[in-house]
Amino acid sequence: MNTTVLNVLTIFFTILTILISIIIVLENRNPSKTVAWLLVLILLPVVGIFFYLYIGQNHRKRRTFIKKRKQDYRLLRRLLMEQLPFTRNIDIFKQNNDIRGRLIPLLIHNTKSPITVNNSCKVLNNGEETFEEMLKAIDAAQDHIHMEYFIIKESEIGELFKQALIKKAKEGIEVRLIYDAVGSWRLKSSFFKPLIAAGVQVKPFLPVTLPLFGNSLNYRNHRKILIIDGKVGFLGGINIGDEYLGRNERFGFWRDLHLKLKGETLYVLQAIFLMDWFFVSREEIDDTRYFPPQGYCGEQLIQLASSGPDSFWPAIQQSYFAAIAAAKEYVYIMTPYVVPDESILVALKTAALSGVDVRLVIPGKPDHYTVFWASRSHFMELLEAGVKIYEYQKGFVHGKMIIADDIFTTIGTANLDIRSFSLNFEVNAFIYDEDLCKEMKAIYLKDIEDSDQIDRRHYKKRSFLHRIKESLARIFSPVL
Repeated sequence: MNTTVLNVLTIFFTILTILISIIIVLENRNPSKTVAWLLVLILLPVVGIFFYLYIGQNHRKRRTFIKKRKQDYRLLRRLLMEQLPFTRNIDIFKQNNDIRGRLIPLLIHNTKSPITVNNSCKVLNNGEETFEEMLKAIDAAQDHIHMEYFIIKESEIGELFKQALIKKAKEGIEVRLIYDAVGSWRLKSSFFKPLIAAGVQVKPFLPVTLPLFGNSLNYRNHRKILIIDGKVGFLGGINIGDEYLGRNERFGFWRDLHLKLKGETLYVLQAIFLMDWFFVSREEIDDTRYFPPQGYCGEQLIQLASSGPDSFWPAIQQSYFAAIAAAKEYVYIMTPYVVPDESILVALKTAALSGVDVRLVIPGKPDHYTVFWASRSHFMELLEAGVKIYEYQKGFVHGKMIIADDIFTTIGTANLDIRSFSLNFEVNAFIYDEDLCKEMKAIYLKDIEDSDQIDRRHYKKRSFLHRIKESLARIFSPVL
């Protein structure tokens, strides 16, 4: 490359870097994100430009997501607010001087999620129990099966699900399947051919056809949803792959959580799926047969919150913050990733400094090294505030759960990280039930027995190399 061409390219990238830097500053984002992006551009000028074009632009202002938000709101009104109205008086819940009084009105306002009272849910521990219940429910389907997954792998369990769906489709059952195009990128098209031939409707979520020029690569559907006949639903942290059965040599036992739901909350879960189905297929479905009468199912209070780059508000992030801030006795958190934004970090430290028993169960071994070290960059300040941190030793912990004060539990797909709060499409169940909370508390304390607590004094003496890895990973944490 001659000197003239090199000079022209240098000038071009310098001008482009300056222009993008001005755009980043004018976007008025969170200061930490602004500084992080400016550092990326300074330290990696050429690579940083491509990073920004891929993943850095303000997703909530993207035309695609603004359009989806408007369409979702219109569909939600028709599916829930008009056909199946909920007339709960939220003033009753506001009177509760606890987490319920904060969270229930918040979720009604920031994600339009009604509070449902005629429900029951069953906690499913780990992949074996979850897959057994799901396959049993699929086999019993009489009308339709709706399935939406981040990762589906060509594996033994993946083959079992494929054959189960083919069987039901051949019986005349409507089967719709959404898979994330990036999460399931290793899945060959040949996997879907028998499904499509049997009549299963299969759609990818945000396919990336030109990854070098598009930025949809960064916005992924992290939801895991299964709905049978509008009567039984599943959601949680477990994807479709053999590692969730502990068959991965590197990780061994895979600790995870899922929920089996029945009752009025299925109306909301169904609406979330149908809104996503419209986005990927342009097929608008509002037949009331997808919202059948539930009968008596139980008395658990449940709200379902969905959030993503199309949401006007970061609903799950706000809900996590409100739950931590409102806790009076304890907050127990299980998550594979701890890369919080400043608000969640402050909430955790403030709760611990206020005397609330704040605990984190996190993996003792990494699956993504950058996120692993970025997580650890926050440990010292959390430990100094009094947060207790436990590294799970029995295998890899992938469950996403928060329980607090014996009255609140959330289980779903969202991690305690910026990606889940801002970039991924997520869904969580927020459950206000004392019996379930006590059950989950017992499970959590058992997981602590399989974990090693991080000692603050010992962690303070970690090696210089350890600190360098943390610091470098933390610089990029707002853009991970």
